[in-house]
Amino acid sequence: MEQLEKNLTTIHIGNTPVRKCSTLSALFNTNIFIKEEFHNPGMSAKDRPALYMVQDAIANNKIQPGGTFVEASSGNTGLGITLIAKSLGYRSKIFVSKSCSDEKIDALQSAGAEIEICENSNGLHDFNSTQFRAQSYAATNDNAYFTNQYYNTQNIRAHYKSTGPELWEQTQGKITHFIAGIGTGGTISGVGRFLKAQNKHIKIWGVEPRGSVLRHFLKSGSMPDCLQPFEPIEGIGRNFIPGSLDVEVIDDIFQVESDDAKQAARRYAAETGILIGFSSAAIVACLSKYMEAMRIGRHDHVVLFFPDHGSRYISKLYAAEGQAIHYPQHIL
Repeated sequence: MEQLEKNLTTIHIGNTPVRKCSTLSALFNTNIFIKEEFHNPGMSAKDRPALYMVQDAIANNKIQPGGTFVEASSGNTGLGITLIAKSLGYRSKIFVSKSCSDEKIDALQSAGAEIEICENSNGLHDFNSTQFRAQSYAATNDNAYFTNQYYNTQNIRAHYKSTGPELWEQTQGKITHFIAGIGTGGTISGVGRFLKAQNKHIKIWGVEPRGSVLRHFLKSGSMPDCLQPFEPIEGIGRNFIPGSLDVEVIDDIFQVESDDAKQAARRYAAETGILIGFSSAAIVACLSKYMEAMRIGRHDHVVLFFPDHGSRYISKLYAAEGQAIHYPQHIL
């Protein structure tokens, strides 16, 4: 355990900046702040649960030295696990769906992950899903551990213990709204639990693609009678309910279309010179669509959670526009 803690001291995850966005603040006539998670080593918020899940597995002997960490991921969690596992002397095998961006595939391969591409990420009930195949691989191979971010309690804990306290401190407790895309549910659940404990009046709002089931589940407590394909916004949206989702701390979930998110990304890049990720763009599109219904006041402090960087989605969001890439300062 001592050696593990010593090795982990070289991995600096978290304490990412909160930046006031003058462009969005002026557009929506309120105070808009952005939590910039692309300043993490793997350039995403998923480094946080990756660290907690890997640390928990090693500390509790769920995996032995030199073993293989296995995950079903849209790319970012897989990269976080790969980077952390490699630094500690472990291997990684990441199962991604065929919709995963080329940029994420390249990043995973460059980091040393073994990759398998699957048909979809529809959950453990689908034999062709990333989740089923990851679980199956871990169950049939020696010294392989499936971190299983969709059901691992460390996913929520990572954001409860790190992201939530950071936001409270960085806003001096003035935060009134927190808006995040929902994929596994870990971010919004962990942050929501912490912020609601500080001030129960803080609004915790989620964003998902049109056709995803999470809003229906929040409102009714059940799955919809008929499942339909949801709008393709990489990293968010589900047709099953992840175990990492705590709807008790979520006030509402809003749905957006993929095309609206793409337009929001390109518009934001044109106005600010900054490339944002797909789910970040979905949050901006959500504000544009629902701002009046949200009734956000001009003195409120609204924090948008931007989990990764637009350089992960050049082919999906920006290639046709020929936008220049603006990388975070720490990796230039």
